[in-house]
Amino acid sequence: MMAKRKSVGRTQVHITKGLIVGTRLRTADNSGARIVQIIAVKNYRGRLNRVPKASVSDMVVVSVKQGTPQRRKQIFPAVVVRQRSPYRRRSGDWIQFEENAVVLTNEVGDPLGSEIRGPIAKEAAEKWPKIAHQASIIV
Repeated sequence: MMAKRKSVGRTQVHITKGLIVGTRLRTADNSGARIVQIIAVKNYRGRLNRVPKASVSDMVVVSVKQGTPQRRKQIFPAVVVRQRSPYRRRSGDWIQFEENAVVLTNEVGDPLGSEIRGPIAKEAAEKWPKIAHQASIIV
């Protein structure tokens, strides 16, 4: 007879993953890109042939589809700061934004733009302090 596994409390809050590879998003900064498309999710560990998913505060790799000529057709890392799909916080609140948005960053997570427009999620602000420093509204 095998012993039962103990139930272990969760240390991280599960955020509903509302963005998949191929999703087009707006950029919330003034880096020169306007519309980007997710081409990969950093540190995603999933099943074979399953489409990678991302949520708020995840780092993704994006391709710039619309923007200034210097930024178009370039590939950048970015951090998701807003998602339309509702997700639950530990306090019990359900959060949902009006649009999906990212902030373009470098590999370390420093933003490429000098300002961030619109609100950003508290989860993204806690995980990426340099993005939170530039944000005007944290929800």
